[in-house]
Amino acid sequence: MDEVLEAQARGGAQPDIDVDVVIVGAGISGIGSAYHLKTQLPGKSFVILEAQDSFGGTWKTHKYPGVRSDSDLYTFGYRFKPWVGPPIATGAEIQKYLGGVIAENGLDENIRYQTRIERCSWSSETQTWTVETQGPGGEPGPTYRCTFLWMCQGYYDHNTPYLPHWKGMEDFGGELIHAQKWREDTDYAGKNVVVIGSGATAATVIPAIARKAAHVTMLQRSPTYFLCYPNRSDLADRLRLIGVDEETVHRCARLDYLNNLKTLDYRSKAEPDAVFDELKQAVRAYAGDDFEFAPHFTPRYRPWQQRVAFIPDGDMFVAIREGKVSVRTDQIDHFTADGIALGSGEELAADMVVAATGFNLSVMGGIEFVVDGRTVDWGETATYRGMMFTGVPNLVWVFGYFRAAWTLRVDLLGDFVCRLLAHMDEQGARQVDLVVPEGAEGDALMPWIEGDNFNPGYLMREIDKLPKRLGERPEWRHTQDYWREAEDIPAIDLAGSEFAYR
Repeated sequence: MDEVLEAQARGGAQPDIDVDVVIVGAGISGIGSAYHLKTQLPGKSFVILEAQDSFGGTWKTHKYPGVRSDSDLYTFGYRFKPWVGPPIATGAEIQKYLGGVIAENGLDENIRYQTRIERCSWSSETQTWTVETQGPGGEPGPTYRCTFLWMCQGYYDHNTPYLPHWKGMEDFGGELIHAQKWREDTDYAGKNVVVIGSGATAATVIPAIARKAAHVTMLQRSPTYFLCYPNRSDLADRLRLIGVDEETVHRCARLDYLNNLKTLDYRSKAEPDAVFDELKQAVRAYAGDDFEFAPHFTPRYRPWQQRVAFIPDGDMFVAIREGKVSVRTDQIDHFTADGIALGSGEELAADMVVAATGFNLSVMGGIEFVVDGRTVDWGETATYRGMMFTGVPNLVWVFGYFRAAWTLRVDLLGDFVCRLLAHMDEQGARQVDLVVPEGAEGDALMPWIEGDNFNPGYLMREIDKLPKRLGERPEWRHTQDYWREAEDIPAIDLAGSEFAYR
């Protein structure tokens, strides 16, 4: 295996390459998964296939001003690598952190950049996946054969963001750009900018461009909840002050943030009005005691039914207080040469419009999957714990959390996959299939998640493409509950009836 990897690194790759595991994606999920595989099962050979020309995934794709995490790095960072910076980190800081994991663990030799997967085919006869790839110029790349596929490519389309078609867009005389397609030479200095959207991306880009723009207007169809707090961990800072080592600081701060998130999640369901009152109080600490929430900051849903946008140091509300940013809640009727005409009849003048309108869902990276000659329709499969799927052997998909840091599930599933692979070796098995529980054959296939549980637009628009949960059975769904899964997933009985080995 070492000879194969060395040959690839020199550019002398053979057309067909055999490894034990193919990890798809060199973003935060793929790098973390590779760490667990290399450290827990050092005898396994693997490659990481990445379509982009460098690591980072989301943090490579997004280049808009101010790009930063929407989760604290004590939980968004890995459990195995201490975080030492401010809890909410910039994209560049996260890239540096990921680069450190790669360098410290020698993972760079396993990554194949500019390698796009075209098709993955499973053969039960040979009990292998065949992974067909494409090179940077569209030419055929190496074909990889593996026993196990570890899908870490995320869940949205990195190439094509979600951009609604508004009437008259072609008439606009200024620049219209989607945040996901931001160019380094984009000039907004001294301009009147309208940002369409009110989620985490909008809340990030608005205060960043407000520093140089003449004025920024946030145009939203409906309000969002925001959580403002100082970008620091008092607990971590205190522990460092008294000389506690960084591994212990990281572990303690991580537990502190997890406890706070768990409490917020529970209270958002049990007492949403009280939570909203506290969110208002936190906003007013930056926006001023007389800040009015209606009509622009009074959502129609309860907290955490969509993701709460974190605002470190309340920077967006500071910009609103200083008059650099204003907010409009309205519908877009059409674009004009000079801006946007709203449903209310008002027209917003704009030199530039930034669409922070989200992304398009991409199930399994849009890759074609075939099992024994049959094309897989993911929307017709049932999911086991949001990670494995009926009719698709030897595959795990890392799909993180909406209400907690995505990466928490990377660590959980890293342990699970390594335990599963070790168990298969002990049993002398090369294949694992999911088995629907006895008596569940007639259970309805239900949407991935209930709309009254979590319902952001990107999910609701294309939820039928996602695998289904099996009736109301708690194991046959993605619970979105880290605190429950932190106990349940390590306790999974690999000899249980839901797993069939051969």
